[in-house]
Amino acid sequence: MTILVDMDDTIECLLKAWVGLLNERYGRSVSTEDVTQWDVTKAYPGLTKEQVYGVLNEAGFWGRVDPMPGAAEALRRFIAEGHEVYIVTATAYESVPEKMRDLLFRWFPFIGWDNVIIAARKQMIRADVLIDDAVHNLEGGQYARILVDAPYNRAYDAAAGGMTRVYSWKEIEREIDRIAAEKDAARTERQELPKRCRRTKRKDG
Repeated sequence: MTILVDMDDTIECLLKAWVGLLNERYGRSVSTEDVTQWDVTKAYPGLTKEQVYGVLNEAGFWGRVDPMPGAAEALRRFIAEGHEVYIVTATAYESVPEKMRDLLFRWFPFIGWDNVIIAARKQMIRADVLIDDAVHNLEGGQYARILVDAPYNRAYDAAAGGMTRVYSWKEIEREIDRIAAEKDAARTERQELPKRCRRTKRKDG
């Protein structure tokens, strides 16, 4: 299968590092659970958009971001099993070099540039699965949709939107295994159908 995997708060813990830095700098006590909307500025009244989002482009920021537990192991396994894994991120171009160097290639050294896609409209990419924490990236996509649970997407009815909500990379692994098994079964069925048709014709003849 071709598996698309988001970066922020999917394979790494952006929100934790982001909130931590803003709290240090501006004397706030916001927790990640307080960020209940996609727009992080809503959790920091009184701060401008530049103050909140500007830190993402500061030198050294991406080195503060830790990997999501279990993500590296799961991606290694998917690749070992023959799946094509692509990291798909809508990262702003200003921070791409540092983010890749200090975060992705540091914690996921088995991923190379050939398997990185920078795209804001992920629905335009053809794949079997997208794993993402952003509802807007999953909606309308022609792929199986795995929604990584986060405080800012909990109000969304994932099941009604045709998505599977997951809470850990162990759950993601189980969902990928399920999807792969279904596709294998469907492929086998397609391969067996002509054989059954030929046998039926011989009997009728």
